[in-house]
Amino acid sequence: MTAAATTAAVTTSAPDADVLARWNPEDPSFWAATGRRIARRNLIFSIFAEHLGFSVWTLWSVVVVALPATLFPYSVDQKFWLVALPNLIGALMRIPYTFAVTRFGGRTWTTISALLLLIPLSGMIYAVTARPAYWVVLLCAATAGVGGGNFASSMTNISFFFPEREKGTALGFNAAGGNLGISVMQLVVPMVLAAGLVYGGVMWLPLVLAAAACAYFFMNNLSVARSPLRAQFATVKRPHTWIMSFLYVGTFGSFLGYSAAFPLVLKLQFPTAPVSHLGGATITLAFLGPLIGSLTRPVGGWLSDRTGGARVTAACFVIMGLGSYGVIYAAGHKAMGLFLASFLVIFAAAGAGNGSTYRMIPAIFAAKSPDLATAKRESAATLGIAGAVGALGGFYLPRALSQSISATGGVGTAFTWFTVLYATCLVVTWWCYLRGPLAAGGKRV
Repeated sequence: MTAAATTAAVTTSAPDADVLARWNPEDPSFWAATGRRIARRNLIFSIFAEHLGFSVWTLWSVVVVALPATLFPYSVDQKFWLVALPNLIGALMRIPYTFAVTRFGGRTWTTISALLLLIPLSGMIYAVTARPAYWVVLLCAATAGVGGGNFASSMTNISFFFPEREKGTALGFNAAGGNLGISVMQLVVPMVLAAGLVYGGVMWLPLVLAAAACAYFFMNNLSVARSPLRAQFATVKRPHTWIMSFLYVGTFGSFLGYSAAFPLVLKLQFPTAPVSHLGGATITLAFLGPLIGSLTRPVGGWLSDRTGGARVTAACFVIMGLGSYGVIYAAGHKAMGLFLASFLVIFAAAGAGNGSTYRMIPAIFAAKSPDLATAKRESAATLGIAGAVGALGGFYLPRALSQSISATGGVGTAFTWFTVLYATCLVVTWWCYLRGPLAAGGKRV
């Protein structure tokens, strides 16, 4: 195929004016002529929208810490519910968001999903200004879960744009750009809240509108991404869908759960932890965890493209187990430096594990599926399902930490169980993907 023919193929639209009728990134000439440029453009604006989705999703993790006790007299458990419930709703939203891409198209759904972020932002503004009953505030916090759905639809969409040889890196950057929303939010929002709680919601409104406009004008729908729901749901019958979903609980569930709970855990366990003051704003070290985890995610994807995702994933679970032991020891001995260092090690390994597990999914289905079209369709659906199940860990971890603190005054009990989780994930990874020919038909994943 010549460059001219390739260009014509990619810009021909059918049956809708906004749909690219042909898309074949596995063809080197197609990819070099126009495919790479279009894919990267879609990736950039996908990251922008997903970044805001993550920011809104975890916004309450910072707002809760800033709520004045005199105006919002909530117990520790009530505060943890405000942190955890958005993660539960976000996990549930990921499945319909995944299938929305194949129904409406990536460009169309990115525009819609960005605009839906106006709902939780309006709810947050109402909650801190009207100060309604706790259950109403909890409901407002729950709507932030729509931001979690953005991740699933974004990852599903981008998985169609890139060739298999670059998919791990592309998905890693896409996810990292979204994950950074947590860290940026935890760094910037405290400064904004110093001017008033309401501005923690107001500040995102123009950015959300800009993301929706950019998606509408600069992204594309792909005809190859359109597929019947029945064909997509075939992936629920595949055992690897549920194996990878479980492993993603260990990686992404940990990243999300710790990101949401870390500011509150740090405040409760080490009230004297170092803080910085900028005007009337108090900035804690909590933003470092999500920042490190976000930056290591593309590293995990990049390493997986070269050495195999299963190897990287196994190494990450080992490191997360060791980090958990460090947290237990540090919490018991009131060693704040070791506590922070251990948490950051867990964040780094969880971030890299997020990238490696997401790289494993396309590789597994490429090895197991009868043809490339089926592999792409089922791996895209599995990315969404695994993302949904994995995000449930983001609900479970804050709840487990809350129960551990309520029962014992510390986080040691919770982290003992987390260590058991990581050990189990390590065994599953080895058994299914590292122990020889049984691993995805003998192909490295």
